[in-house]
Amino acid sequence: MKAEDHYTTISNWLRAAVLGANDGILSGASLAIGIAAASTSKEAIVLAALAGLAASSFSMAAGAYVSLSSHSNLEVLI
Repeated sequence: MKAEDHYTTISNWLRAAVLGANDGILSGASLAIGIAAASTSKEAIVLAALAGLAASSFSMAAGAYVSLSSHSNLEVLI
């Protein structure tokens, strides 16, 4: 394994992690603000924010895994 391949692999995972974290923070905050505007119940806001956080984190993790797996498979074929 060459050093360039190693750094490329790390940078792909790092890029995906940073973009996923930014997306997760923005979508979680937007969901909490939307629920807070529609409801006065603190429990509803917290529950909706936690449910949204769990759903988006699983969704983003699955999407990142599929994307990076297909990218690495493509590199093997080329």
